Amino acid sequence: MALVALVNPNTSGATTEMMAAIARRTLRPEDGYDVRGVTVAAGPSMLVDEEALRASVRHVLDAADRLLAGPDGPRVAAFVVSAFGDPGVEELRARTTVPVVGIAEAALREAGAEGRRFGIATTTPGLAAAIDARAARLGWSARYTGVRLTPGDPRRLAASPEEMTERLAEAVDRCVREDGAEAVVIGGGPLGEAAEVLRHRFPVPVVGPIPAAAGEVLRLLA
Repeated sequence: MALVALVNPNTSGATTEMMAAIARRTLRPEDGYDVRGVTVAAGPSMLVDEEALRASVRHVLDAADRLLAGPDGPRVAAFVVSAFGDPGVEELRARTTVPVVGIAEAALREAGAEGRRFGIATTTPGLAAAIDARAARLGWSARYTGVRLTPGDPRRLAASPEEMTERLAEAVDRCVREDGAEAVVIGGGPLGEAAEVLRHRFPVPVVGPIPAAAGEVLRLLA
């Protein structure tokens, strides 16, 4: 089976398992894929600002190095870096010959397909500037309508999944009604289940970053 390592750049094992489970809906075991959730060894349980995002790069690389050096290293067919800032993606690509997919780049590519204008709905105001910069770096400025944020502390929202989903729904609605977005990305790996709930609630595509990344891995390995 092709081993796909989904690296969680925060230290929450529960978040790792949730994200890996979403990826397995696309990269299915019956189709020959083994999605392995890999949790970094150090750092915060949730990335909420740019300092934490930058610090997570070395933890992502350390986690990947440990896996590649272990007994399953030869089986690794691809990596998914499952934080929306794509920390360590470029650096990891320089270290390995297997595909490395960041969930932000995959989600933005899906949202911007066919010339669509797209926005991003997320819970982390401390990462809004980094998200804007990532969209620009990937060449999406002309189609990117900006970030819409949920109110309140992102950690508190994360502890209340139903409320988080509803606040994200409001942010998606603002992307569409106020910004003219023709697709909306849910901006965060830990927001994966909320993204699944919201996928069919709106008249425009709502893109979950983990399915987008899993679909890109599927295309690359096929």
